[in-house]
Amino acid sequence: MRFGPVPLAEAEGALLAHAVAVGGKSFRKAHCLTAEDVAFMREAGVAEVVAAVLSSEDIDEDAAATRIVAAMRFDGIEAKPASTGRVNLYARQAGLFAVDKALVDRLNVLDPSITLATIAAYKPVGRGDMVATVKIIPFAVDRRLIDQATSLLSLSDIFAVHPFRSVSVGLIQTVLPGLKESVLAKTTRITSARLARSGSVIGEERRVAHSTLPLAEAMTTFSATNDMVIVFGASALCDFDDVIPSAIRRAGGEVLRAGMPVDPGNLLVLGRLNGKPVIGAPGCARSPKENGFDWVLDRLIAGLDVTEDDIAGMGVGGLLMEIPTRPQPREASVAARPVDVHAVILAAGRSSRMRGPNKLMALFSGRPLIRQTAERALASLVQGAVVVIGHQAERVRDTLDGLDVDIVHNPDFESGLSSSLKAGVAALPPSSGALILLGDMPEVSVADMDRLVTAFRKAGGQAIVRATHDGKRGNPVILPRALFGQVSTTEGDTGARHLVESGLAEVIDVEIGAGASIDVDTQDALESAGGVLQD
Repeated sequence: MRFGPVPLAEAEGALLAHAVAVGGKSFRKAHCLTAEDVAFMREAGVAEVVAAVLSSEDIDEDAAATRIVAAMRFDGIEAKPASTGRVNLYARQAGLFAVDKALVDRLNVLDPSITLATIAAYKPVGRGDMVATVKIIPFAVDRRLIDQATSLLSLSDIFAVHPFRSVSVGLIQTVLPGLKESVLAKTTRITSARLARSGSVIGEERRVAHSTLPLAEAMTTFSATNDMVIVFGASALCDFDDVIPSAIRRAGGEVLRAGMPVDPGNLLVLGRLNGKPVIGAPGCARSPKENGFDWVLDRLIAGLDVTEDDIAGMGVGGLLMEIPTRPQPREASVAARPVDVHAVILAAGRSSRMRGPNKLMALFSGRPLIRQTAERALASLVQGAVVVIGHQAERVRDTLDGLDVDIVHNPDFESGLSSSLKAGVAALPPSSGALILLGDMPEVSVADMDRLVTAFRKAGGQAIVRATHDGKRGNPVILPRALFGQVSTTEGDTGARHLVESGLAEVIDVEIGAGASIDVDTQDALESAGGVLQD
């Protein structure tokens, strides 16, 4: 292939390197010039074009990408037609993506003109998710190079999506004095939700003493009637002969691995009993956040064997810490719905600790606090705001005059914060999430709200996002739409706290500084924050 300036007389059949606008007509990049195109350009005074001229040994970019994909051996994946030298590949079903990294690397070192990129190995995917893309960099590739690539790819399977199976799980939780029933119930809910993504279910559940013999008996029973056994210990693994591995051996099973180089998830135990997997779950698996337990569970549900060496090899990339939803490969999803957030500003309280004055009327930088809060919300990334009023309703309403907010009156405001939360969420337009904003927090800035909304969007609108100060929980909080129905269960002055701590959704903490913990419930606190009471 010859690339560069080409005299117009030699340009028929060449591929334009750039879009060209001439004589009132536009020619797109990579357009193959016809005799008519050349004549038109000549009439317009064009002498040469920058283009690629293919030889008889060249294969154009689309044909080259198509040939490479046709030579691949894969399963559970489909390829779309080539365009601009690219072929994208997609999962045919939900499952776990597996890839031969060595083969991908061998293809990518053949020549820089041929590239293959995939998502990470063992990543869960949904039906229709993009898993790989082949891209030819230049306009054409030498036929001999394509022959080398196709010969290499014919040697073995390169990748696959292993479909998730629907399995029945026997869930055992050991108990010790002091272990709360709420913790056990939360563990059951979260485990059920984890299994639901693959269509799997908890077939049976049992709670036994944190001791080797009763646990071994329960394992034996459940391994006979379920596809898998999962054990949550009341106490974390502290030795390789601790209760869970000892119980597996006592039941006649084999401990394949105790401990893993993934954090969170270090204290996982993997065994086998009666031909069935037994997982001793680490304590972090009581949370919905991704951890090493998910990595092992997903592989087993997808029908993949997990060996001691497999677990030992999880260290690189195994430091998970906080994991928002990972980005998809390049290509926006046409069906993706925007993640929009509306603010619910709670401004109905009586300011009872002020002993008379209404703290929301206090002046900050010359503006009433409630107006400042609403203005900041409207200046942030939220799509709109609902303000819930109650105490001194008309006064608050007048203070908000001229602002583009929806005002909702809560006649039951004296019953506590939760009644205002219910009224505000019920008044929201269709939204992915609700930013629950207290009207008396003068240090929460527009930038703070934007950070919370950005984190919520990165999580796909599925997580709870909570502001923190020095790692301590604070406000505001964003609730995802999936929890709106649960708001009706809130009571008293607790607001959304029990929803945040319920385990019904992942919680992402965002450090915003002191603003997350500064409210102005008392006159001293208000004056320290720079406020001036009007009453």
